[in-house]
Amino acid sequence: MRLRVEFTTEPFDLDEAPAHALVAREVIEAAELDAVDVGPFGNTAEGGADEVLAAVDALLRRTLASGATRISLQVNVLGEADA
Repeated sequence: MRLRVEFTTEPFDLDEAPAHALVAREVIEAAELDAVDVGPFGNTAEGGADEVLAAVDALLRRTLASGATRISLQVNVLGEADA
């Protein structure tokens, strides 16, 4: 199964990226995911279910530990991994 995750971390700071946002970028870019798109107002990544779920676990744990006060995420099923 392939999944797409979309997420944001808060609080926002438009002048300088907060630590939790930098950690979120690090987690997603280091994960074995496809089609990673990191931006100032939202982030998306796609991959196999195991890889996406492992990345989401790391994302939640590490961004909360880095000062995030809210993490909004959505996970969508795209289809089978070999499709």
